Amino acid sequence: MEVTGEDVRAVVASLAETVEQFAWGMPIFKVAGKLFLTLPEEETSMAVRCPIIDRDELVLAEPAKFWIADHEANNPWVRVRLAALDDREELTAIVTDSWRLAAPRALLEDAGS
Repeated sequence: MEVTGEDVRAVVASLAETVEQFAWGMPIFKVAGKLFLTLPEEETSMAVRCPIIDRDELVLAEPAKFWIADHEANNPWVRVRLAALDDREELTAIVTDSWRLAAPRALLEDAGS
């Protein structure tokens, strides 16, 4: 499956209180006003929230899929090459995890997360 920016948007649209905006020359996505995903590199990748320890393990395990942008090295973000994703299920899991890390507690409780 070839994952596209439109596939990312479809997953984001299924999550509560999300909005797409444009900043830093790219589409960005927020939940309840808090950034949780960007679509840089002409929408061939996405940047998502990820605890640093988990991020580092992902990059070591699958460097063809995950990498760390230099300016995000000290922040809990990881880049994901869309073409390297296995399927829509993997895309959904990654986007949803990032959303959960940014969403306010009350929204998570309402969503049953």
